[in-house]
Amino acid sequence: MVSWRRRPGPGLARLWGLCCLVLGCWRGALGCPASCRCSSWRIWCSEPVPGITSFPVPQRSTEDDNVTEIYIANQRKLESINDNEVGFYVGLKNLTVVDSGLRFVSRQAFVKNINLQYINLSRNKLSSLSKKPFRHLGLSDLILVDNPFKCSCEIMWIKKFQETKFYTEAQDIYCVDDSNKRIALMDMKVPNCDLPSANLSNYNITVVEGKSITLYCDTTGGPPPNVSWVLTNLVSNHESDTSKNPASLTIKNVSSMDSGLWISCVAENIVGEVQTSAELTVFFAPNITFIESPTPDHHWCIPFTVKGNPKPTLQWFYEGAILNESEYICTKIHVINQSEYHGCLQLDNPTHLNNGAYTLLAKNEYGEDEKRVDAHFMSVPGDGSGPIVDPDVYEYETTPNDLGDTTNNSNQITSPDVSNKENEDSITVYVVVGIAALVCTGLVIMLIILKFGRHSKFGMKEQVMVTVNSDVHNNSTASDNNRLGFVLFHKIPLDG
Repeated sequence: MVSWRRRPGPGLARLWGLCCLVLGCWRGALGCPASCRCSSWRIWCSEPVPGITSFPVPQRSTEDDNVTEIYIANQRKLESINDNEVGFYVGLKNLTVVDSGLRFVSRQAFVKNINLQYINLSRNKLSSLSKKPFRHLGLSDLILVDNPFKCSCEIMWIKKFQETKFYTEAQDIYCVDDSNKRIALMDMKVPNCDLPSANLSNYNITVVEGKSITLYCDTTGGPPPNVSWVLTNLVSNHESDTSKNPASLTIKNVSSMDSGLWISCVAENIVGEVQTSAELTVFFAPNITFIESPTPDHHWCIPFTVKGNPKPTLQWFYEGAILNESEYICTKIHVINQSEYHGCLQLDNPTHLNNGAYTLLAKNEYGEDEKRVDAHFMSVPGDGSGPIVDPDVYEYETTPNDLGDTTNNSNQITSPDVSNKENEDSITVYVVVGIAALVCTGLVIMLIILKFGRHSKFGMKEQVMVTVNSDVHNNSTASDNNRLGFVLFHKIPLDG
């Protein structure tokens, strides 16, 4: 019996050739070494021959964001992870380098890999390892088993790291002391090797604008830690001295723009680092940075922005006199940002009587500021220009005045809206009484017309009714004696 074996046709051969060509182009475009397999999201290098001596570097920057995993194993020629090698893969999450010749990791090796979560450097040739490459990473796992670590203060941070992480299973990490004795890392004790500590001279820094202040940071630790100040977005002039203990920071001519900022002292040695912080509070006089003519926004609003610390009290003046705020005219604060207050003077249905100059006065214990704005809500009736159409008024929720009571009961003036309301009530009463009087008069006239409506329309005198009794006939029957009389109507001429 003859068995037949189907040979791949020319179409299938061409397909395989095309696939190989595409894979070859992809590998070449990504810079994938011969010992590795590369895809859009993963690099896998496990072939010992010919092997790699450094991390593969992508040829096109558009591909590095997609790579989330790198796995390297059995690469005896790979001895270091240097700067700007792993940094090309900014989306990297998992990194594994095992069973290789790794001896050194640069302190800047992972500075761009902020997404790294898992690192496995087991079974390599690491005798020491600095914390610097890992200090900014939020690692969930750092596996370092089976490395020939030397017992020293430089790897004490690994012990501290394990103590702070909640591993399901503890790592068996060992080190070799000066007597070549193998010791479990958790039992390692190195003299003068401790985490640093830092204490500030003041944790609530308060200063008046324009003044200067000095802050001290006292540190301890073994080896003695290096000290640095973290001054993010500080505007004021400053100078520091970290060569002495305690280290000092002097802020000169403090600006109000720095109020609310945090100042940190960082102490770091090879075991680890600590950071302690204090908030800077700057007291300064109020400053009205913005005020504008009224705008219709649900209600009419005179918008303003006031800065000040402590929080200033606000008082409005209308035409030079204190404005008595009420439910119709009141101050509303809508946004508070640090020592900056954004709000408006709200007016409900203002008329031409509310036109005029409005002045805002803001004051606290360090000074005061005032700004004036002219407001025009409605033209005077009869001037020919016509009234300004008020916006529709409807209910909406507003933020209470967070600056406290701004009403001053001395020398107050009444809001024009209140006096207008009283005048309008009096006029309404008069109008109602007048309408009622007209209605009564109309009813009386209608009754008179109905009563005398039977007059002849030809002007003739009233008809006279004459009653004539019927004659009694002597010869009539008994029933005729009861005959009723009848009435005759006779028209009497006007001339007699």
